[in-house]
Amino acid sequence: MEREKQSSMLKKIQEVQFAALELGLYLDTHPSDSAALVDFETVNEKLRKMVREYERQCGPMFAIGQTIRSQETWLWAEGPWPWEM
Repeated sequence: MEREKQSSMLKKIQEVQFAALELGLYLDTHPSDSAALVDFETVNEKLRKMVREYERQCGPMFAIGQTIRSQETWLWAEGPWPWEM
């Protein structure tokens, strides 16, 4: 996959992660806000889908929980690191 597309996907994931984090913090102090809860669930589902798509196209996003190996190396270690993009 070309670096520009991979970088763009990572940026979008970070934006949605930020929204999920902010909604989670808001819900910590406003637990009965049903509209915010719906938004939180929607954003988290969108984030899960985005991460799955990123991993389908680019390989594992996180080293934790990964057991997939390619010959003698871990797949998550094969691609460029986020700061190398």
